[in-house]
Amino acid sequence: MKVLFAASEAYPFAKTGGLADVCGALPKALRKRMIGARVVLPLYGTIGKEMRSKMTFVCHITVPVSWRIQYCGVFEAHENGIIYYFIDNEYYFKRDGLYGYYDDAERFTFFSRAVLEILPHIGFKPDIIHCNDWQTALIPVYLNEFYKHDLFYADIKTVFTIHNIQYQGKYGMEIYGDVLGLPYGKESLLKYDDCVNLMKGAIQCSDKVTTVSPTYAKEILNPYYSHGLDGILGEFSYKTCGIVNGIDYDDYNPETDKLIYKNYTADTLSDKKANKKKLQIEMGLPVSDAPIIGIVSRLVGHKGIDLIKRVFEELLAADLQFVILGSGEPEYEGFFYEMSNRHPDKVALKLGFDNALAHKIYAGADFFLMPSKSEPCGLSQLVSLRYGTIPIVRETGGLNDTVKDSADGVGNGFTFKNYNAHDMENAVWRALSGYSDKAGFEILKKRAMSCDNSWKASANAYIGLYKEILSQR
Repeated sequence: MKVLFAASEAYPFAKTGGLADVCGALPKALRKRMIGARVVLPLYGTIGKEMRSKMTFVCHITVPVSWRIQYCGVFEAHENGIIYYFIDNEYYFKRDGLYGYYDDAERFTFFSRAVLEILPHIGFKPDIIHCNDWQTALIPVYLNEFYKHDLFYADIKTVFTIHNIQYQGKYGMEIYGDVLGLPYGKESLLKYDDCVNLMKGAIQCSDKVTTVSPTYAKEILNPYYSHGLDGILGEFSYKTCGIVNGIDYDDYNPETDKLIYKNYTADTLSDKKANKKKLQIEMGLPVSDAPIIGIVSRLVGHKGIDLIKRVFEELLAADLQFVILGSGEPEYEGFFYEMSNRHPDKVALKLGFDNALAHKIYAGADFFLMPSKSEPCGLSQLVSLRYGTIPIVRETGGLNDTVKDSADGVGNGFTFKNYNAHDMENAVWRALSGYSDKAGFEILKKRAMSCDNSWKASANAYIGLYKEILSQR
């Protein structure tokens, strides 16, 4: 079985968020299970010299983008046992960032068309093209409309994964002919709420639609979570399922992690305490036994930061410390900056993102707070469990699938259901009460570290899905 992952980012070549982690780790997990998985990405200008030095030129072709004929170079690199292909066009991709440009629709239209056009030239014909988020949503549409008549493409199937339904690729109808180049009369493939919606096209045209957790697959049928797509998802719910993400256990391993202060295992949790002490020192907090609550997040309302702000000062009345890493909306950046200045013995803040510090927070904190309004899967709670740092989360999306409240004596964290600041606050109080029971808290940390959130189960679930699709050929 051969699978080609088409994505706008994949670690270690290009990353802005969790999509890159998934598209870097899942193909590797599939390869370990004898699935011929490869990845295709844009050749962004932000990819550094070290990574570019690993690339070799394969070929160049031309790619149609409506009435345009555009150059497309193809490069290949081998990393972590995976073959990566890179689509080169400096007009579209030699820029300072990955997204956020006025012509993103045209850039990823080119990329989607190029993914299909290069297949006869790279010596790799996939059984399945696994597309990810709106940037690759046109691949199933173009495959059906322009390529299925060709015997080379006739048996290729498509899977489309929704990593975050908030970002759908919505544009005015004027791009339908001028950019997308689809036949007139087929507007219904992409038209939704009087605009072009690329994700809608993928949901309709792909063979299977997946989301990154079973709970999220159910939630997005509800208008509260769907960002307007509940209608089309309800229509095609028969081909939609949720498979929870995993994390790369090689990258996130407290026993071998070179970024943390001191390595440890579930049997040497005293060394986790050494990480806590070093974290306090680095972040300018008093060294004490006070529980540390870590937050590594985008500082936006969507991540539940508004709930934290609402009750933050009440929480600071307790004997605890916060270590916060992230950036986002000025309202929340300013709030935490003020709190860190007013309470320097209890609140440590670093604005921006620092991967090494993130690892140190996972290793050194006692709790990890993640009260998201919605969370398709979430990776941070999986990492915190791996490091024996107990998650405090809202029961939504992948958080609900991976964190169970420890009140029953078998759970691995502390949870709350309603999107309410005081419900979240109550979960924190319960966590602090659990921390005071030293023997019980040691058991809870070991239980958290025993959870298997590797890609093993998820990869097997995807293999089962691929086999189901191919059995229908």
